[in-house]
This record gives sequence, structure tokens and C-alpha cells, in this order.
Amino acid sequence: MYLSRFLSIHALWVTVSSVMQPYPLVWGHYDVCKTQIYTEEGKVWDYMACQPESTDMTKYLKVKLDPPDITCGDPPETFCAMGNPYMCNNECDASTPELAHPPELMFDFEGRHPSTFWQSATWKEYPKPLQVNITLSWSKTIELTDNIVITFESGRPDQMILEKSLDYGRTWQPYQYYATDCLDAFHMDPKSVKDLSQHTVLEIICTEEYSTGYMTNSKIIHFEIKDRFAFFAGPWLRNMASLYGQLDTTKKLRDFFTVTDLRIRLLRPAVGEIFVDELHLARYFYAISDIKVHGRCKCNLHATVCVYDNSKLTCECEHNTTGPDCGKCKKNYQGRPWSPGSYLPIPKGTANTCIPSISSIGNLPKFNRIWPNISSLEVSNPKQANVCDNELLHCQNGGTCHNNVRCLCPAAYTGILCEKLRCEEAGSCGSDSGQGAPPPGSPALLLLAAVLGTASPLLF
Repeated sequence: MYLSRFLSIHALWVTVSSVMQPYPLVWGHYDVCKTQIYTEEGKVWDYMACQPESTDMTKYLKVKLDPPDITCGDPPETFCAMGNPYMCNNECDASTPELAHPPELMFDFEGRHPSTFWQSATWKEYPKPLQVNITLSWSKTIELTDNIVITFESGRPDQMILEKSLDYGRTWQPYQYYATDCLDAFHMDPKSVKDLSQHTVLEIICTEEYSTGYMTNSKIIHFEIKDRFAFFAGPWLRNMASLYGQLDTTKKLRDFFTVTDLRIRLLRPAVGEIFVDELHLARYFYAISDIKVHGRCKCNLHATVCVYDNSKLTCECEHNTTGPDCGKCKKNYQGRPWSPGSYLPIPKGTANTCIPSISSIGNLPKFNRIWPNISSLEVSNPKQANVCDNELLHCQNGGTCHNNVRCLCPAAYTGILCEKLRCEEAGSCGSDSGQGAPPPGSPALLLLAAVLGTASPLLF
């Protein structure tokens, strides 16, 4: 009996541990911009890097279709099932709500039956190409935090390009190409994200993985954000310090996951065969039931709140910063050049606050932000920065700052600011170092403690 109870608790612990596996033990949520601490001088503010929570960004976008009259239903038309060209009992009529398929149905709540979806006009003007641009705009810089997922109600397109803009739609760059035949469609060899590495993570690829013809269980297209994160943070995103360090120091990588607009270019609908059936063109069209885009407002690690007011997203800036992205110092707080916050050292980061202007001392001293030396993408930083000081860039874990150029760390610690255990680099941290165990007060320990508390009269 005791053995069976022990095995039950062990199984519960394994289950809880496996559920927690995808989440790093030291994640660094950066959900607080400042907190009050007590020092020898009394109560003072301790500033730290901060950012808004990741959320569903489709709630805040504006959608635009080109050509504007590409949505079906005006005039009403009948369309056929792709798998059966003789099953033509579906109608699209913009004047009847039950039969209309407007663009906003790409972003409504899914889970109802039948599902709701946007639909284009059919390919009745073949051989003229049936092409549609779907532009998603936020009028705000956002940082992507999860995969972009597009769910098609019809077959996935034979050819498609996902594009991004960083300047509110003035210029566009490809994010990824999709095709049933990459070489024929875009003169590119087919690849998948699994073929990339840390050094090639910014490569624009063409994939055939998501462009098969109509299949009941094959309606989804992905743009893999988390798989690209995993090149730096590991397959379970546990080594977030590495990812944050790369995002801190490599502008090209940071910009890769940053957008103001996305554009879905549908170039050729799912045909399902080698040739287009010109006798049954009503079976060819585009239909999208859902688009998912998860991310956060870009606030340069100077805000935890992003407000949506008058159809516009704006950061509520801290650290004496201002602007839509907290991208400059407030008036009278320009005592040193503005700088974004830094994710490092984990878990609080570095605030890089704007400090009061001091006009009475003549020429102001130069300050620089922290730039950790992380260069796996072969991007170097030419700045000669102060690594540490006694104001904001404190050495961690008992380290001392030596001439503002390096931290002298205790024997057990290493890193730019003594933020890492030395045994972690050698891969020799044992159970005594706390590696692999959930942090105190974690849901896993609380759950296990509750079970042990219940079971203790039987076990002991």
C-alpha cells in the first residue's frame, strides 16, 4: 500500500515536471520597471528593465485587402468544393449576413461550427492570375513572441509569400516563401527551419512543408518564431540568457523579430493537380478562417504597459523616457544619451534610465550602455562602453567594479557582471547548485507539498 502511494506521488511529480519543462526556471519576465529598496541612505528606487506582456496582437490591427473588391459576394456567386467540382451548393452573398465572408472573420473567435472565414472571389477570370495582398497594420512597432499561424478554410495556396515592414508599410522585405515547388515558383531550393542554425537564422527560405493541396487535416501555415528562438535558448527555451544576450547586442536579430506591418501575398490558389480545370473554375479561391499573431509593443525595455486608445497603441513609458516606443529622454532628463534597456543581467536586466540634465558643469560626461560581448552572429560592437559603475551597472553576487571596465567576481561566479555560476559554463553544476530544481514557491513545489501533506499520515 505504501509502495503504491509512493509510486503515485512519483508519477505525479514526473507529470508536473514534464508540464513545466517547456518553461525556463529563470525566465526573467521583466514585468516591473522599478521597486523601492532600503539602503544605508534610506529608501531608494531600484530600476530594472521592463516590457509589456505578450498578447494576441490581432485585437489591435487594421486589415487591408488589395484589390479592395476581391472579397466574394458582390455580386453573389456560387463556389464549389475543391475535392469535388460537381458539389457546387455553396453561395457567397455580401448582402446576406449568413452568407457573407468579410475580412474581419479572419480574426473573430474560432471554435464554432460551422467555422467563420473570409473568402475571395473565385478564379473566374483565369488565366489572369488570382492574386490577393492581405496587409495587417498596427501603426506601432511590435515584437513577435510566438509563431504566426494562418488557418485556411480552403486548400493551402500553391504559392504564397509572407512579408514584413519596419517602416509602416513604406518598404517591404520577405519573411518566408511558401510553394508546392520552390524551384519552379521562386527559383529557390526548398528548406525548412530545421535546416538553419545560429549563424543562418536570418536567412530567408522557401519551404514546401505547408503548401500541399487540399487535405482535411492540412489547412495550417506557420512562420516559426519559437524554433528560431531555440537556436539560442535551446529546444525548451531554457537558456534565455543566451537569447536575451543576442537580442541585446545584435540589431539585425532584434529587427528580424520586429514589425510594424505584415503582408500575406496569395499568388496562386490550391489547384490540387498539375493543370487548372478550366471547366470548373468556381472550385479555385482563397478562404482563411483564422490568423494568429502573438507579440508585444516594443517599448525598448522602458515600460510594462501598452495602452490602446483612439485605435492606437502607445507605451506608458518609465525610466524618464518618452515617445511612442519610449525612444527618447524626457525634457530635463538628458544628462546622458538615451539608450534602450538591457535584458542582462538576468533576471532584472539594466534599466539605462535617463538622468536629470546638469547644465552647471559645462560639458557633460559621456555615458554608455552595457554591451555584453556576445558575437555568435559575428556582429561586433564598436562602442567602448563602461561595463560597470556604482550607479546603475552594479556587479552582481558580491563582485566589485574595477575602473569601470570589468567586474572582479567571487570564485564561484563569472560573466560580464558576475551574473552566472562558474559551474554552469563547465556543465558541472550539481544538485547543490539548485540546477534543475523548481524555484521556491513554484506551482510544482506547492502542488507536490500539498500532496505530500495529504499523504504524510500514510507514508510516515
